[in-house]
Amino acid sequence: MKLCDKIIHLRTSKGMSQEALAEKLSVSRQAVSKWEMGQAQPQIDNILQLCTLFSVSASELLHDEIEITKPSQQAKNKYFGTDGFRGEANLILTSMHAYKVGRFLGWYFKNELSGCKNAAYRPRIVIGKDTRRSSYMLEYSIVAGITASGADAYMLHVITTPGVSYVTRTEEFDCGIMITASHNPYHDNGIKLINKFGEKLDDKVVSLIEAYIDGNTEALGLTTADLPLAQREKIGCIVDFVSGRNRYVGYLISLASNSYKKLRIGLDCANGASWTIAKSVFNALGAQTTVIGDEPNGLNVNSDCGSTKIQRLCELVKKEHLDVGFAFDGDADRCFAVDEAGNVIDGDKIMYILANRLRSKGMLSGNAVVATVMSNSGFFRALKKQGIDTVQTKVGDRFVYEAMQNSDYSLGGEQSGHIILKKYATTGDGILTAIMLTEEMCDKKSAISKLCQEVFLYPQYTLNLKVKNKAAVTSDKAVISALEDAKAIVGDCGRILLRESGTEPLIRIMTEAPSEKECTELAEGIGRVIKERGHCID
Repeated sequence: MKLCDKIIHLRTSKGMSQEALAEKLSVSRQAVSKWEMGQAQPQIDNILQLCTLFSVSASELLHDEIEITKPSQQAKNKYFGTDGFRGEANLILTSMHAYKVGRFLGWYFKNELSGCKNAAYRPRIVIGKDTRRSSYMLEYSIVAGITASGADAYMLHVITTPGVSYVTRTEEFDCGIMITASHNPYHDNGIKLINKFGEKLDDKVVSLIEAYIDGNTEALGLTTADLPLAQREKIGCIVDFVSGRNRYVGYLISLASNSYKKLRIGLDCANGASWTIAKSVFNALGAQTTVIGDEPNGLNVNSDCGSTKIQRLCELVKKEHLDVGFAFDGDADRCFAVDEAGNVIDGDKIMYILANRLRSKGMLSGNAVVATVMSNSGFFRALKKQGIDTVQTKVGDRFVYEAMQNSDYSLGGEQSGHIILKKYATTGDGILTAIMLTEEMCDKKSAISKLCQEVFLYPQYTLNLKVKNKAAVTSDKAVISALEDAKAIVGDCGRILLRESGTEPLIRIMTEAPSEKECTELAEGIGRVIKERGHCID
């Protein structure tokens, strides 16, 4: 028996829940879940605690187990990357893919995860989408698959990704699905999968979905060519669940302690999922709002607007003499701010403001912030000056959240504006971030520019190259040599990172140096080598 199975057996034999075991071991519930799914291994001290708790010897517990301190690693998936299944609609991600995702999840939650033998049991899966034209096509395909497998589909319609996460968790759904390609252009789309705790769905389940998409039903323990279809009264129901969306809006409003009546706030909703929600929330809190990016037509999401194209909001704030502006991306899990002078406040500065806010309230657990290696050196120096520690992870909100869960940190995020406030949400939430920044402005009676004036960000430049094979680029000796040469040039006066995008066929080269000119030259030098080696797609 494997260690993961032994932990399940020992825990259930004592009638103990995952939450109860986590409390006894002083770890997170998610950590216990990962042990039992075989996605992570307990550390030595946890092994000893388990032995004491269940009166077993270490040899009994660890027989045939190796590398117990090896950290978990995400499996290389064929379709699903670090943030779901994403690609150009009906080219990379088709309606048939969406149908199969729905078919699998409807079957899985009825027959596998629940372990329920009651034929009348009907899993409940909630679905949201952003404003892309293809989102409607993919939504109906997924819903058809879910109901064909005998599960019920609850439709939230247009809502943010954190909105789906919130509803999944608070309304006790078996699973949540968000149809979005986040900050990508309109012709791309994606499928994000959320577990019942409002977190990203486990890699083990994702691997099974991929096996089903590829027709490998043997991996699912089936002898038939396809999953069984529900019939007659067992066919799933489709439920209009707009009330869930309204509850999410109410939750956001409830988080504010101040009135915003004296504030003039600009909002850029990226013609995406937040186009009605953000305005509703800030208007309810009394703010005088000026909104752009609120005319979605299915083809204009993230087009010259939103957190990735923030210049329009900068100009709006200056022209209208607004107090602050907030820009979201297509599914509103990110937020950038703009100060009263029209200057951009990115994710690093936002984390700095929120870290100081949480610490002043005694809510910054571990006195640390989790950030990725892409965060600016100036951000790390500013927090250190304030006596606040930092933990660095790989790029990707899933890695940030995993680090937060493992050590019970309360704040983490990315330079891109994906900020996780664990007390309030299990994922990044752009509107929530905007509320917390506004709360700090009100509490401190200060302009947002003054709240982050101690952060000096070093010039950075990021070059994105569309390539045929990301792994081939990062393993190319000529590219590696060019990267090392560039690092030698910048020395201790900056940083250079070359990485694969987790959501697009891109190689990203990030340079940090004393001047913008040096940043650009160093990145483009490495880029030339990648192009000369024939890796790029024209």
